[in-house]
Amino acid sequence: MTTTGGVVGRERSGALLFAGIPYALPPVGDRRFRPPEPAESWDGDRPSQRFGPAAPQPTGEPGSLMGTGPKAVDEDCLTLNVCTPACDDGGRAVMVWIHGGAFRTGTGAIPWYDGASFATNHDVVTVTINYRLGALGFMELDGFPNSGVNGLLDQIAALEWVRDNIANFGGDPAKVTIAGESAGAMAIGTLLAMPASGGLYRAAIAQSGAARHVVPADKAAIVAKTFLAELDADPLEASWQQIIDAQVRAEAALAHDESLGTMPFAPVFGGDHLPTMPLEALRAGAAADVGLMIGTNLDECSLWGVGKTDEARMLRKLSEMLGDGEQAAAVYRQRLGPDASPAALLLAARTDDVFRAPAARLAEAHQGTTYSYLFQWASRVKGLGSTHALEIPFMFNTLDRPGVELFLGEGHMPTALASRMHATWADFINTNNPGWAPYEPASRQTMVFDQPGADDVSAVVSDPLADERRLWADRQR
Repeated sequence: MTTTGGVVGRERSGALLFAGIPYALPPVGDRRFRPPEPAESWDGDRPSQRFGPAAPQPTGEPGSLMGTGPKAVDEDCLTLNVCTPACDDGGRAVMVWIHGGAFRTGTGAIPWYDGASFATNHDVVTVTINYRLGALGFMELDGFPNSGVNGLLDQIAALEWVRDNIANFGGDPAKVTIAGESAGAMAIGTLLAMPASGGLYRAAIAQSGAARHVVPADKAAIVAKTFLAELDADPLEASWQQIIDAQVRAEAALAHDESLGTMPFAPVFGGDHLPTMPLEALRAGAAADVGLMIGTNLDECSLWGVGKTDEARMLRKLSEMLGDGEQAAAVYRQRLGPDASPAALLLAARTDDVFRAPAARLAEAHQGTTYSYLFQWASRVKGLGSTHALEIPFMFNTLDRPGVELFLGEGHMPTALASRMHATWADFINTNNPGWAPYEPASRQTMVFDQPGADDVSAVVSDPLADERRLWADRQR
C-alpha cells in the first residue's frame, strides 16, 4: 500500500520488486517545464510488475553507457521502482539510486541497477527512479521559474515519496542513502546544496561525479535561446519528440562554447532552489549532517578517447588546462611511464579535469564526515583500463547482467572484488561507515579497489596519485 493506492509487485531473484510506481503526475500539457506535482490516487491495486517508460531522450545512440537503451520512452515518466527483502516492519536501510547519462539519457530500469543482491545478501531496500532529462528537465525557460532544476525537483519528489511510503516496503525513512553515478553523482553533489532536499536522506554516495557540472543563469539563457531557435514552435504545444530533436540540434550549435562543457542542459544555479554554486553552499555548511562517500575510476575518460593526438596537441591542451604543459606531462609520465603516448597523457589529464579534481574539491568542501575511494581494476578490453561506469556492476554485484561482459573483457570473473565492493556499499548504507578512516586534508585516506589477480588486494592508501592531485589543487575549472 502507498499513500495513493495499493500496488501489486512480483518476486524476482529472491526479492520483491514493485516497478513503475508513479511518484508525481505526468509532466505533460500545462505541467511541462513546471515543478512536479503529487501523483493522484487510484482505486484498487495497481499492477506494478513492469518498469515505467524512460524520460524522453535522444534515439539512435546508446540509451546508457551500459549498452542497453530504454525499451519504452514517454513524457509520462515520473515513476520509481522498489526492490525489497520483504514488505514488513523490518525498518531496513534504503538506497535511492539516481541514474547517470549526462543529464540527457538513461533510466532506473537498467539491469545493472538490480537491487536483488542488496536485498538478499545485505537486507537493504533499493529504490531506482526516473526523472526528466535534457531540455525538459534542465532548461531555464522564460515564464517557467526554476525549470532549470526540474530534473532535481523530480528527484526530491521521489525522495518525498520514499519518506512517506517506504516503511510499507520494509524500509526506514530515517535510514535513506542517496547514491548515483556520473550525472547521477553530479545530481547528488547538487542536491546536497539544495535546502529543499534537507532531511530526506542521512547519507550520500557520489560515484564519478561531484558538484561542478552546473550552468550559471547567463549561460542558461543562451542555451534556452538556442533551443527555441531550433524548435521554432510553442514549447508547450510541440511533441516531446520535437523537443528532443531541437535539443540535439541546440547541443550541436552550442558545441563550440567550451564554457558550457559537453552538457549544456544541466542544473542551473541562480534561482530559488539553487541560488549559488553547490560548492559555495557546501563550504558554508550545507549538508554538514550528511555522511558522504565519494570516488572515481582511474581511467574515466578512456570511454570516450581524445581523438587523434600528437605531442604538440597534447602539450597545447595540457597548457590550456594547467598552465605548464611540459610540467604536467612530466607528472603524468611518472605513473604512465616514459613511453606513454600523447593520447594516454591527455586522457589522464581529462579524467582529472572532469572527474577526479571535482571529486577532491567536493570532499574538501563538505563539512560533514567524508570517505574516499579509487577504483582501479582494469578491464581486459584494450584501451579501457578502469573506465567510466565500470565500477557499477561491482558495487551492485551484477557482473552477470547483459552488457557487463563488454566492459570486463575475456578472463576470470572478478567476483571477489565485486563481493568486497558490494559489501562495502552495503556497510555504508547500513551504518554510514564503509570501514576505513574518513577523508581528511592531512592524510586523504582512500580505499583503492583493485584486483590484478585472483585475490582481492584492495587497501587503504594515503593520498593516492598525490602529485597529479597537486597539479589541480589551485585550478577552479
